[in-house]
Amino acid sequence: MKTILSAISVAVLFPAPLFAQGADVPSNLERLSNFQTTGVTDFTYVEQGGDYAAGIRRTLERITLPAGFKIELYAVVPDARHIAIGPQGVVTIVGTRKEKVWSVTDRNKDRVADEVKDFAPSLQFTVPNGPCFSKDGFLYIAEQNRVLLFPAAEYFYEGPDVAAFTLVAKGDLIPENEESYNHTSRVCKIGPDGMIYISMGQPFNVTPADKVEMYRTLGIGGIIRMKLDGTGREVYTTGIRNSVGHDFHPETGELWFTDNQVDGMGDDIPPGEINRQTTAGQHFGFPWYGGGSVRTNEFEGEDIPFDVTAPASETVAHAADLGMTFYTGKMFPAKYKNAIFSAQHGSWNRTTPVGARVMVTFIDDEGTATTQPFAEGWIDENGEYLGRPVDVAQMHDGSILVSDDLAGALYRISYGGN
Repeated sequence: MKTILSAISVAVLFPAPLFAQGADVPSNLERLSNFQTTGVTDFTYVEQGGDYAAGIRRTLERITLPAGFKIELYAVVPDARHIAIGPQGVVTIVGTRKEKVWSVTDRNKDRVADEVKDFAPSLQFTVPNGPCFSKDGFLYIAEQNRVLLFPAAEYFYEGPDVAAFTLVAKGDLIPENEESYNHTSRVCKIGPDGMIYISMGQPFNVTPADKVEMYRTLGIGGIIRMKLDGTGREVYTTGIRNSVGHDFHPETGELWFTDNQVDGMGDDIPPGEINRQTTAGQHFGFPWYGGGSVRTNEFEGEDIPFDVTAPASETVAHAADLGMTFYTGKMFPAKYKNAIFSAQHGSWNRTTPVGARVMVTFIDDEGTATTQPFAEGWIDENGEYLGRPVDVAQMHDGSILVSDDLAGALYRISYGGN
């Protein structure tokens, strides 16, 4: 009952017009916002067994982990990107860089998914990379240029029609003439202040000088935040190139985020970044810096008009650090409490491939961060990618899920050692 009432309360916050006789035929989103049916009845289901799943399991046999840990196939999920685990543990929502959002269900709780099907199949998504849940069960999906809200998603997802509302309309996240095919994989998280934080990667390798100020004002090349009703938008973070992962420290509440750095400068520069933000409005150096302390060729020698915050941890160049999460579970050994697990996707811009692994970052009492490999082996002896991790999310039992958009899978990493 509480879930249904929450959905009704959202209808008050985000009213959608009822359609009079003779009006234009409403879109499916408008119908769902009015709690009306769309007529869509079919789901796309993803086969979870067979030769394809067996091939993924063979790849997982080569993955190395610290003693006591194991990795297993959790679900076959095509193009799997960022992960949002429902607060009730009923469903896991997985975004993609294409047109699908997937719902993943483990009905018998054997820690292997039983069902993968498309979420809200009547809706047309555009790069729905970034799903995130609020603690009270509201699902947000950050697309290329829109943010949708699905109240009570864990209740409604079983059917093709789900309660759905527009939080940020198309063209209001970024101007439509700034839409790009590049660096538009948004991510979102709900902060400890009860606001939604959305990454806004800028589309260029290095931002042209004539766009720098406009992008800073709009939050492109930054992280924005707003209230959960879509009001009170502000630019929280500036001076980043393309962050595709952020989370909040469980104790301090500080925002930490990954950042992908400039290509084309050589195999070993500039470094990737894991950043720590301690106050609103901090600037992290881009486009004057390409990563770490390495200046970009385009802005070399120019004075930087901001105080720049240096990375908390530098990572290997071109490994493409993406999704991340702080570990708060009880399954893993105590040393992993409040550590960051993050995914390195691997880069096209290196003569010898690196990345394609899960990293762990330990943070000491002074805030010093140290990053090291945790799970690796998705690059074989020939330099071929066998998988490309994208995101990490913590399950209710304390294990973690890792998404892989090359293999099209979710992996579950658990601990069974002493």
